Amino acid sequence: MKNNKWAPYILMVLMLVAIFVIRQCKKGDAPAPKPKTDVTDNNRPKDPATNKSDRDKGFDRQTSYLEYSNHAKCRMQCRKIAQDEVEEIMRDGKINYNKSELQNARCPRYAVEGVTHDDQRVRIVFAQCNDKTVVVTVIDLETDYTCHCPGDDDKYKNRN
Repeated sequence: MKNNKWAPYILMVLMLVAIFVIRQCKKGDAPAPKPKTDVTDNNRPKDPATNKSDRDKGFDRQTSYLEYSNHAKCRMQCRKIAQDEVEEIMRDGKINYNKSELQNARCPRYAVEGVTHDDQRVRIVFAQCNDKTVVVTVIDLETDYTCHCPGDDDKYKNRN
């Protein structure tokens, strides 16, 4: 009769041991965790195939995939904004979500604002696609320049 009194406790201990053994076996089957990479290294080139998921999480400030549209090149020349200033704003500028188009069908567009090293307050629009980031346009927020860039006159031509 004494043995029946301890049976539930012995059964519970055996179940706990079994659960512990099963968990240990499952941990051995799991793949090793991937090493973490430093996300703040903006100039380190990445493989575009592996970079895609990072770029889906928000604005990727890496300048290694930066390309300039003809319109942006013209605006930069007209407004005296250099390439290194564009890259500086890309890295350190603040995203203006009111001027951004994150739901753009082709590529999300981020309007990034900041002050260049020669004290120009600028807004730069970046279209961030999976394999590259295109500088769409460059705007000086304080000075109204008269630029004659290709496509400016046709801007509203097709709108009703």
